[in-house]
Amino acid sequence: MAIGFMEVHLVKAKGLYNADIFGKMDPYVLIQYGGQEQKSSVAIGQGKNPVWNEKFMFKVEYPRSSDQHKLILKIMDNDLYTNEFVGQAIIHVGDLLAQGVENGEAKLQTLKYRVVRANNSYCGEIDVGVSFAKKVEDEFGEEGTRGWKESDKYLSQISKAKI
Repeated sequence: MAIGFMEVHLVKAKGLYNADIFGKMDPYVLIQYGGQEQKSSVAIGQGKNPVWNEKFMFKVEYPRSSDQHKLILKIMDNDLYTNEFVGQAIIHVGDLLAQGVENGEAKLQTLKYRVVRANNSYCGEIDVGVSFAKKVEDEFGEEGTRGWKESDKYLSQISKAKI
Protein backbone atom coordinates (compact mmCIF):
# COMPACT_ATOMS: atom_id res chain seq x y z
CA MET A 1 0.00 0.00 0.00
CA ALA A 2 1.33 3.42 -0.96
CA ILE A 3 0.99 6.44 1.27
CA GLY A 4 1.05 10.03 0.11
CA PHE A 5 -0.50 13.44 0.40
CA MET A 6 -3.28 14.94 -1.67
CA GLU A 7 -3.46 18.72 -1.95
CA VAL A 8 -6.82 20.26 -2.77
CA HIS A 9 -6.79 23.81 -4.15
CA LEU A 10 -10.23 25.31 -3.56
CA VAL A 11 -10.40 28.33 -5.86
CA LYS A 12 -13.93 29.69 -6.27
CA ALA A 13 -17.56 28.93 -7.09
CA LYS A 14 -19.95 30.53 -9.53
CA GLY A 15 -23.72 30.68 -9.91
CA LEU A 16 -24.55 28.91 -6.65
CA TYR A 17 -28.08 28.52 -5.37
CA ASN A 18 -28.72 31.40 -2.97
CA ALA A 19 -29.74 29.85 0.34
CA ASP A 20 -30.55 33.24 1.91
CA ILE A 21 -33.94 34.82 1.33
CA PHE A 22 -32.69 38.29 2.27
CA GLY A 23 -29.21 39.50 1.39
CA LYS A 24 -26.17 37.53 0.30
CA MET A 25 -25.21 34.18 1.73
CA ASP A 26 -21.88 33.48 3.47
CA PRO A 27 -20.67 30.23 1.89
CA TYR A 28 -17.96 27.87 3.08
CA VAL A 29 -16.93 24.38 1.97
CA LEU A 30 -16.58 21.16 3.95
CA ILE A 31 -14.00 19.04 2.12
CA GLN A 32 -14.19 15.32 2.91
CA TYR A 33 -11.89 12.49 1.91
CA GLY A 34 -11.50 9.01 3.43
CA GLY A 35 -12.91 9.86 6.85
CA GLN A 36 -11.03 13.18 7.02
CA GLU A 37 -12.78 16.54 6.91
CA GLN A 38 -11.52 20.09 6.62
CA LYS A 39 -13.40 23.37 6.46
CA SER A 40 -12.64 26.41 4.31
CA SER A 41 -12.94 29.96 5.55
CA VAL A 42 -16.35 31.61 5.32
CA ALA A 43 -16.66 33.88 2.27
CA ILE A 44 -18.59 36.57 4.13
CA GLY A 45 -21.11 38.41 1.97
CA GLN A 46 -19.80 36.92 -1.29
CA GLY A 47 -23.14 35.31 -2.12
CA LYS A 48 -23.48 33.16 -5.23
CA ASN A 49 -19.90 33.76 -6.51
CA PRO A 50 -17.48 33.24 -3.60
CA VAL A 51 -13.69 33.15 -3.87
CA TRP A 52 -11.60 31.17 -1.36
CA ASN A 53 -8.22 30.44 -3.02
CA GLU A 54 -7.21 28.07 -0.19
CA LYS A 55 -5.22 24.82 -0.09
CA PHE A 56 -5.87 21.75 2.06
CA MET A 57 -3.78 18.60 2.63
CA PHE A 58 -5.12 15.08 3.13
CA LYS A 59 -3.22 11.91 3.98
CA VAL A 60 -3.94 9.21 1.39
CA GLU A 61 -3.52 5.44 1.42
CA TYR A 62 -3.74 3.77 -1.97
CA PRO A 63 -5.22 1.39 -3.01
CA ARG A 64 -8.47 1.18 -1.10
CA SER A 65 -11.85 0.10 -2.36
CA SER A 66 -12.76 2.21 -5.39
CA ASP A 67 -15.74 3.90 -3.74
CA GLN A 68 -13.41 5.40 -1.13
CA HIS A 69 -11.50 7.52 -3.64
CA LYS A 70 -14.07 10.31 -3.66
CA LEU A 71 -13.35 13.89 -2.75
CA ILE A 72 -16.61 15.43 -1.56
CA LEU A 73 -17.07 19.20 -1.46
CA LYS A 74 -20.16 20.26 0.49
CA ILE A 75 -21.01 23.93 0.12
CA MET A 76 -22.77 25.37 3.14
CA ASP A 77 -24.24 28.77 3.98
CA ASN A 78 -23.04 30.09 7.34
CA ASP A 79 -25.93 31.70 9.20
CA LEU A 80 -26.31 32.91 12.76
CA TYR A 81 -28.47 30.03 14.00
CA THR A 82 -28.07 27.28 11.40
CA ASN A 83 -25.85 26.30 8.51
CA GLU A 84 -27.82 25.45 5.38
CA PHE A 85 -26.73 22.96 2.71
CA VAL A 86 -26.28 24.75 -0.63
CA GLY A 87 -25.01 21.90 -2.80
CA GLN A 88 -22.11 19.54 -3.36
CA ALA A 89 -19.62 18.34 -5.93
CA ILE A 90 -17.92 14.95 -6.00
CA ILE A 91 -14.52 14.44 -7.60
CA HIS A 92 -13.39 10.87 -8.26
CA VAL A 93 -9.62 10.83 -7.65
CA GLY A 94 -8.81 7.11 -8.05
CA ASP A 95 -7.13 7.55 -11.45
CA LEU A 96 -5.12 10.53 -10.16
CA LEU A 97 -3.89 8.49 -7.18
CA ALA A 98 -2.98 5.50 -9.37
CA GLN A 99 -0.96 7.75 -11.66
CA GLY A 100 0.70 9.41 -8.66
CA VAL A 101 1.67 6.07 -7.12
CA GLU A 102 3.18 4.98 -10.44
CA ASN A 103 5.00 8.26 -11.25
CA GLY A 104 5.62 9.65 -7.77
CA GLU A 105 3.19 12.53 -8.32
CA ALA A 106 0.19 13.55 -10.39
CA LYS A 107 -1.89 16.68 -10.85
CA LEU A 108 -5.37 17.66 -12.01
CA GLN A 109 -5.27 21.26 -13.19
CA THR A 110 -7.97 23.52 -11.82
CA LEU A 111 -11.26 22.43 -13.40
CA LYS A 112 -14.91 23.35 -13.04
CA TYR A 113 -17.13 20.75 -11.34
CA ARG A 114 -20.92 20.71 -11.24
CA VAL A 115 -22.54 21.56 -7.93
CA VAL A 116 -25.85 19.79 -7.33
CA ARG A 117 -28.52 20.08 -4.66
CA ALA A 118 -29.89 17.15 -2.65
CA ASN A 119 -32.37 16.39 -5.47
CA ASN A 120 -29.47 16.31 -8.01
CA SER A 121 -30.56 19.56 -9.69
CA TYR A 122 -27.76 21.77 -11.01
CA CYS A 123 -27.00 24.77 -8.81
CA GLY A 124 -23.66 26.18 -9.97
CA GLU A 125 -20.04 25.19 -10.38
CA ILE A 126 -16.92 25.06 -8.26
CA ASP A 127 -13.29 25.43 -9.41
CA VAL A 128 -10.89 22.98 -7.78
CA GLY A 129 -7.38 21.67 -8.49
CA VAL A 130 -6.06 18.43 -7.00
CA SER A 131 -2.54 17.02 -6.81
CA PHE A 132 -1.03 13.93 -5.22
CA ALA A 133 2.54 13.22 -4.13
CA LYS A 134 3.65 9.79 -3.01
CA LYS A 135 5.57 9.70 0.26
CA VAL A 136 9.07 8.46 -0.43
CA GLU A 137 10.40 6.01 2.12
CA ASP A 138 13.82 7.12 3.27
CA GLU A 139 16.79 4.80 3.73
CA PHE A 140 16.10 4.52 7.46
CA GLY A 141 12.61 3.10 7.06
CA GLU A 142 9.14 4.53 6.81
CA GLU A 143 9.35 6.75 9.89
CA GLY A 144 13.12 7.07 9.99
CA THR A 145 13.24 5.43 13.45
CA ARG A 146 15.05 2.29 12.34
CA GLY A 147 18.12 4.39 11.59
CA TRP A 148 18.17 5.81 15.12
CA LYS A 149 17.85 2.35 16.65
CA GLU A 150 20.74 1.10 14.55
CA SER A 151 22.93 4.05 15.57
CA ASP A 152 22.06 3.44 19.25
CA LYS A 153 23.22 -0.20 18.87
CA TYR A 154 26.43 1.01 17.22
CA LEU A 155 27.13 3.54 20.00
CA SER A 156 26.44 0.87 22.61
CA GLN A 157 29.00 -1.47 20.96
CA ILE A 158 31.62 1.29 20.81
CA SER A 159 31.21 2.17 24.49
CA LYS A 160 31.54 -1.52 25.48
CA ALA A 161 34.69 -1.88 23.37
CA LYS A 162 36.37 1.04 25.19
CA ILE A 163 35.77 -0.45 28.64
